[in-house]
Amino acid sequence: MPDYISAIDTAAKWGISKRRVALLCEQGRIIGATKVARDWIIPANAEKPADARIKNGKYIGWKRSQAGQKENKGVGKEGEPR
Repeated sequence: MPDYISAIDTAAKWGISKRRVALLCEQGRIIGATKVARDWIIPANAEKPADARIKNGKYIGWKRSQAGQKENKGVGKEGEPR
């Protein structure tokens, strides 16, 4: 049987919170993680999953562009109503 460590120990090892480790386990992103009662146990040799958040900046400022499109919806050519 492989060695397991707690979510708290895994969090300290990876530099993230215990809650984040629990979420990764719930999402199935940590291979071999098992829930025992209310706690998660993780294989000692498990690797930290890659960060799935968007980092390329593609969505930076998307709210501003959406707001600009909404303002122009009711106006046709040269300010005439559609």
